[in-house]
Amino acid sequence: MITSVDTNVLLDFLTAAPNFGPSSAKSLQDAAGAGRLVVCEIVFAEVSGLFGSHREVADILTQLGIYFDSLREESAHLAGQAFKSYRQAGGPRHRVIADFLIGAHAVLQADRLLTRDRGYYRTYFPKLRLL
Repeated sequence: MITSVDTNVLLDFLTAAPNFGPSSAKSLQDAAGAGRLVVCEIVFAEVSGLFGSHREVADILTQLGIYFDSLREESAHLAGQAFKSYRQAGGPRHRVIADFLIGAHAVLQADRLLTRDRGYYRTYFPKLRLL
């Protein structure tokens, strides 16, 4: 079982967020017990703001047992199609393509996505299993 991890769960855990930190830590632990954890370059980039160097980010992800998994072309295409549908449906610009890249990566390159952000994932990636 491959679980793609969304930025919000990692940030909750890494910053010890009072509202979601403990539940995100537990969810990460449970997902790791079920198989491999991965992040794509979008999540890596979004988490990088917490650290001073690339090595620090890579090291913490390694310590957490999270592997880097680059987006494939077909995942990028799926993200673009989903984002197009979102915008055509009147979706506001506060959602950016990065969110759709994370979702498409999880659909095509993992078995499920560990996230707190479920609404648009359910709408635009209906086959995606969410945790």
